[in-house]
Amino acid sequence: MRQAGRALPEYRALRERHSMLEMARTPELAVAVSLQPVRRLGVDAAILFSDISTPLPGMGVPFDLVEGVGPVIAHPLRNAADVAALRLLEPAADLPYVAEALRGLKAEVPPGVDVIGFAGAPFTLASYMVEGRGSRDFAHVKRMMLSDPDTWHQLMRRVAESTIAYLRAQAAAGADALQLFDSWVGALSPRDYAEFVQPYTQAVFQALKGTVPLIHFGTGTATLLPLMRRDGAEVISVDWRINLNEAWSVLGPNLAIQGNLDPGALLGPWAAVRDRADEVLRAAAGRPGHIFNLGHGVLPGTDPDNLARLVAHVHEKGATRP
Repeated sequence: MRQAGRALPEYRALRERHSMLEMARTPELAVAVSLQPVRRLGVDAAILFSDISTPLPGMGVPFDLVEGVGPVIAHPLRNAADVAALRLLEPAADLPYVAEALRGLKAEVPPGVDVIGFAGAPFTLASYMVEGRGSRDFAHVKRMMLSDPDTWHQLMRRVAESTIAYLRAQAAAGADALQLFDSWVGALSPRDYAEFVQPYTQAVFQALKGTVPLIHFGTGTATLLPLMRRDGAEVISVDWRINLNEAWSVLGPNLAIQGNLDPGALLGPWAAVRDRADEVLRAAAGRPGHIFNLGHGVLPGTDPDNLARLVAHVHEKGATRP
């Protein structure tokens, strides 16, 4: 469950002494944080502790992580000259701590627990670069797409190439699966996704095909699923805004689905959490290829006991399902 660690007291204790960037860039700290949900909650995989903005400085786009805001870029990319100044990421030189953390995590996880590496998808990373921070309307992104499509496509090509290099380095360091996070893609219409984003998402998955299992994560993607099914991942994440049965009917039987409990449900009492989890399990109906997960990250303020009970409950239900 993505970001499960931030709801844990042991994570908050580390954050009192270290910034998030310091933890992500210090392999022993990244390993320690990545293991916290595994050890406390018993989840089936460890997700490398990092941030989707990690590759940006290696591409020539420095940023600050602002508490409560996220990555903030002082000089966003707004024209062709800005995009032309980007450099391609060289993971071994620019981000050596990521591979070191992955190797350390692989050595520390319990038997049977896989390690998931990840990267921000080209659209989400490009949006950070253009908007300068999180956005509700993506006005600068959509202006560039429509007013200067050549610059947009050049930006997406460069980001896709860097993302491919970054994920290949993670696979080489021992990641058992790779997840491409397109957290903001739900802001797009199907037409804009097909024209301005899909070719680059497909390029990433095609370049990594045959390495390790590939997961495509997005939120607000109910209208995009007919397109995303053709992007090349083996697993598609869906959030709570679409029924699991409906999502499966769109995606077809040959793709696995990850999801789709609303993380907000975990803020309620255990009885409500259990009921919502059972709804997801009933919708999955024991079909092969379902990864029970949240539809997005764990919310701050979530009771760790609810998380631990949820994991145990899903394990119990899965073990007893005919």
